[in-house]
Amino acid sequence: MSAAALFKLVVDQISLLTIPLIFLVIVGYAMLRRVKVYEAFIEGGKEGFDIFLRILPYIVAIFVAIGMFRVSGALSFACELLAPLTTRIGMPPETLPVALLKPLSGSGSLGMVAEVLKRDPDSFAARVASTMFGSTDTTFYIIAVYFGSVGIRKIRHALVAGLIADVAGLLTAVGVCHLVFR
Repeated sequence: MSAAALFKLVVDQISLLTIPLIFLVIVGYAMLRRVKVYEAFIEGGKEGFDIFLRILPYIVAIFVAIGMFRVSGALSFACELLAPLTTRIGMPPETLPVALLKPLSGSGSLGMVAEVLKRDPDSFAARVASTMFGSTDTTFYIIAVYFGSVGIRKIRHALVAGLIADVAGLLTAVGVCHLVFR
């Protein structure tokens, strides 16, 4: 068995067990602390629904703005400019919209991932797009919300560091996908 096949086998097994183990640890810890798990779950669900209703207009606005960005041709233009570079590094060109939108909007980039998944959910591009989505963060949103909430006006090196981290996450996602899925 090759090293890549062994790595893929290990990753597959870990991914199968991770969510059930996390669930069991959380429920077990709550039961040890005598927390009424079901009642706490229901209360959390109610709060989550209320939060969803409060942020729904913002999500709709983000999707409209990103839709306008796409329809105007600006996103396609940027993707065409960068496609030769992304192809050289092994990144499928159809994943470029995810990479460009993720620092701006998690919801917008999720929409781009959904489009890649609609075309062919088992394709290499779909796997790369999904991995990219989980490998970076919404840098501009984080800077605006968190820095703004504590009154920091000079972001200094935070933006550069965040964007470097985003690029590192994207490149790592592409590399890991080539290692695991090719």
